[in-house]
Amino acid sequence: MKRAAIVACVVLASAPFELRLHADTAKPATRTERDLLGTKEVPADAYYGIQTARALENFQISGIKMNYYPEFVEAYAIVKLAAARANAKVGKMKPDRLAAIEKATQAVIAGKYRDQFKVDWYQGGAGTSSNMNANEVLANVGLEMMGHKKGEYQYLEPHDDLNMSQSTNDSYPTAIKVALLLRNEKLIGELRRLATSFRNKGNEYLEVVKMGRTELQDAVPMTVGQEFHAFAAALDAEIQLLRDAERYLYGVNMGGTAVGSGLTAPKGYAEAVATELATLTKKPIVQAKDMFTATWSQQGFVVYANALKSLAITQSKIASDLILLASGPRAGLNEINLPAIQPGSSIMPGKVNPVIPELVNLIAFRVVGSAVAIDMAAHSGQLQLNAYEPIEGLSLLESQSLLAAGSAALRRAVDGITINDKVLKQYMDETVGTVTALVPAIGYDKATELAAEAYRTGKGLIQVVREKRVLTEAQIKDLLDPVKLTNLDRSKYPRSASQSARRGQSPPPR
Repeated sequence: MKRAAIVACVVLASAPFELRLHADTAKPATRTERDLLGTKEVPADAYYGIQTARALENFQISGIKMNYYPEFVEAYAIVKLAAARANAKVGKMKPDRLAAIEKATQAVIAGKYRDQFKVDWYQGGAGTSSNMNANEVLANVGLEMMGHKKGEYQYLEPHDDLNMSQSTNDSYPTAIKVALLLRNEKLIGELRRLATSFRNKGNEYLEVVKMGRTELQDAVPMTVGQEFHAFAAALDAEIQLLRDAERYLYGVNMGGTAVGSGLTAPKGYAEAVATELATLTKKPIVQAKDMFTATWSQQGFVVYANALKSLAITQSKIASDLILLASGPRAGLNEINLPAIQPGSSIMPGKVNPVIPELVNLIAFRVVGSAVAIDMAAHSGQLQLNAYEPIEGLSLLESQSLLAAGSAALRRAVDGITINDKVLKQYMDETVGTVTALVPAIGYDKATELAAEAYRTGKGLIQVVREKRVLTEAQIKDLLDPVKLTNLDRSKYPRSASQSARRGQSPPPR
């Protein structure tokens, strides 16, 4: 009895294991698809098809898939929708197939099926794998919506229907441009908020006098507010540059097909698809003036990349200034305090690092490097096509994302900045830089003599001026008034009562 019970328990315990083992080794269901190279098994539940399956095997490079940037998938769906509508408008696409493509693309635009856009951004073939990934997914989504099975391409075909009147050579760069245009608004929005933060901080400390520096040497007085408003103005200029650069993305070569000649595209299609794209994106997209040039030229990508590079350089300069102004705190400039957000050292107790400005610099280095990669790719294309657009598209989308995220992080840091009044006052008391203000009254040579005396003796400039009896007290008060030395024009920087209250001051007269 006891032995029989043990055997029974062993049998019962082992049966589920054998079943599980069998299930684990069973092949997943597939469907067979055919292309130029022959047949291949594709996962039955996959919405992509055979050419995507080949690309997944051939381009296991970076792990950064097409859907890493969802707006690019959305942009590709927009391009395919615009193409289908244009084909229908010129009488080439049947209504039932247009209806299926409309539903499929709208579903992808709404955020569905994005896990099926799986091709690696690093790929040979000028983006053909990405284009076919889009064609196959949209075809199979459309097939299901028509009541058919995946792979029943006689009812909706990736090439004949989704790629109708197109080539990768016009649809792929157009999808990149659409994605960049859609995302440019997000980046500009973050920059506006960052500029506002700098402007608010400038208003908060508008009349706090400090020493301006050139080549890291004392120069002439300014205010903290002027310094922070200058940061905001620099960002405003970069926003305008991004707006200007965006215009170079409006011209598209849709309808140029393989080389710009428009082979396989019906008359009127190129104009129609550009119009549809403009409607869908709410951007003034137009047909390129010369379709042959537009098929190989990368001007739009180069211009926009360098606008991003300019922004990165400006932000890096601002970030480096903040690092310097906050340096110390005891053995550096120590003019401002950045918000402490994490401990700065695993060995030095009490140390806090300027991690957010450092992050902004890291981003800038990456964006500048990406701009160089885009420049190299742009001039390396041969004859009627540039095969290196995938690295351009990836680099541009990455730069946009990094700059937007970095701007948001920097804004939060700027909002938390405070100043060290005593340090600023000490620098003003000890500086000899204010001697420049005396030049109109006493001449350059005499001012130089006074400055040299102050440096030699370690005395303050005003003390030396008084000892030498160069100016009267009234002249000293007039010529060396710190606020006057800044040439502060309060009308340029309107302040709110709440901002003045935070500084413990009354609002300045209007």
